[in-house]
Amino acid sequence: MNASLRRTKTHWLFGYQKEWLRWDLIAGSITAAVVIPKAMAYATIAGLPVQVGLYTVLLPMTIYAIVGTSRPLSVSTTTTLAILAASALNRVAVAGDPSSLIKASATLTLLVGAILLLAALLRLGFVANFISEPVLIGFKAGIALVIVLDQIPKLLGVHIAKGNFVHNLVATLQAVPNTSLPTLVVGTVMIVSLVAIARFLPRAPAPLIVVAIGIASVRLFGLQNYGIEIVGQIPQGLPSFTRPDLSLVAQLWPAALGIALMSFTETIAAARAFATSDEPRLRPNQELAATGLANAGGALFGAMPAGGGTTQTAVNRFAGARTQLAELVTATVALLTMLYLAPLIALMPQATLAAVVIVYSIVLIKPADFWLILQIRRTEFFWALIALAGVILLGTLQGILVAIVVSLVALAFQTADPPVRELGRKPGTNVFRPRSKEHPQDETFPGLLIIQLEGRVFFVNADRIGEKMKALADKMEPKPKVVALDVSGVPDLEYTALKMLIEAEKRERQRGVSVWLVGLNADVLSVIQRSSLGEVLGRERMHFNLEVAIAKYLAAPLSDSAV
Repeated sequence: MNASLRRTKTHWLFGYQKEWLRWDLIAGSITAAVVIPKAMAYATIAGLPVQVGLYTVLLPMTIYAIVGTSRPLSVSTTTTLAILAASALNRVAVAGDPSSLIKASATLTLLVGAILLLAALLRLGFVANFISEPVLIGFKAGIALVIVLDQIPKLLGVHIAKGNFVHNLVATLQAVPNTSLPTLVVGTVMIVSLVAIARFLPRAPAPLIVVAIGIASVRLFGLQNYGIEIVGQIPQGLPSFTRPDLSLVAQLWPAALGIALMSFTETIAAARAFATSDEPRLRPNQELAATGLANAGGALFGAMPAGGGTTQTAVNRFAGARTQLAELVTATVALLTMLYLAPLIALMPQATLAAVVIVYSIVLIKPADFWLILQIRRTEFFWALIALAGVILLGTLQGILVAIVVSLVALAFQTADPPVRELGRKPGTNVFRPRSKEHPQDETFPGLLIIQLEGRVFFVNADRIGEKMKALADKMEPKPKVVALDVSGVPDLEYTALKMLIEAEKRERQRGVSVWLVGLNADVLSVIQRSSLGEVLGRERMHFNLEVAIAKYLAAPLSDSAV
């Protein structure tokens, strides 16, 4: 099956099932109620008109839904992208000139799209694989805590000056005495309603019901007259073509590079966080292309830099989204909002919005997963905690970078200190296993030391492997006459590692010990044969497997075995 046919078969549209439609319609509608107000707020963070947020929901989300591979991912803009965009636009746009700001934003967004498309062309999507599962678990928990804390002030009906997590926590606690009791009551009722509906009526669209109740309550009882904040006015009208100002490219490309990195890392992190095992696997390079097209296409119609949003993806996933159709529904609601629904959505209480976000974000915190990791591998448990702390203490962007760095450090640690084991043979079998106190009866052979190497042997770990081999040989009593290295688990041998083996063989030969190599694959054998080590060992000291090596050792006189 060729690649294009595989892509067709895994595309959500071609395998669509009728029973998904209800859930996609519900999830897309619910997510729209979360995305639209937040996108407008993010536009203001970037210093752009609020309608730019609507444009960013409509266009990038539509493009991503058609091209992207993540089924629940909801693509518009995020707090981090808005902050980064604001910093870039403030340096180039003419103060007080909306036209200049819009053109600068279009140019910035187009550059972000172009950089992402170039990265896709260069197949740089492998960066997405640099986050391990324990680190991802910690990252998701940290994101959930950040999201929940961000929504609590809306639940209390208070305003705080936003900063880092610790600042926001302290500011929120200080604002508690100023809590608006009516707002808190509305928010609490909404949370209880969401939990109760999910518990007793699991098939009912709980968030949509709660949003409808919130809007109806404002309409019927005038809740805003009791100090309960509502979303407020939403501008109407369709986006028009926006011409980028190419003279700004030289000034904006460094910022665009950082935003592109942020867009992709947030997109991949959110997509991985909410993927399920029964969905097609994410294809990072296609995600780069999809996000790039979403930004480039959106830029031409006034959208700001876009990427996958964790909060809105959480709502979309847990509201029941089955495919990217949910995103198209969200985009359609954004379009209808521009044309007809703005006055209705404007009535939604902020506390209702906060309740939905909190309930559908807090499920990302899974203590059982942390406990399971702790029970299995304590080191990786600390990696998860570091990723969680990185998100909380440093912010989303830095948290993602911390997660990547922690994963890479963990990989480097494992790679730099690979296992080097002494083997014994299970009695009556041809099974070889590491010697241990649990299996004292395993067979060994006087004068023969069997050492197993595993994994890629290269410059990072060559010296360490050499040290471990020497330590095993030194502690054996009586001293071995033959050291048989089982390299059947070694897929490749890099030059530095080859040099280590050459030196180890020479050192052991000078001590009267013969080194044999066992189980070489074709690539490793080719490397050995092209080196001086191949001449020294010859065919006599390279063997197909351990059984053959032991048979030769036992058949030859001890004095000959060391030759």
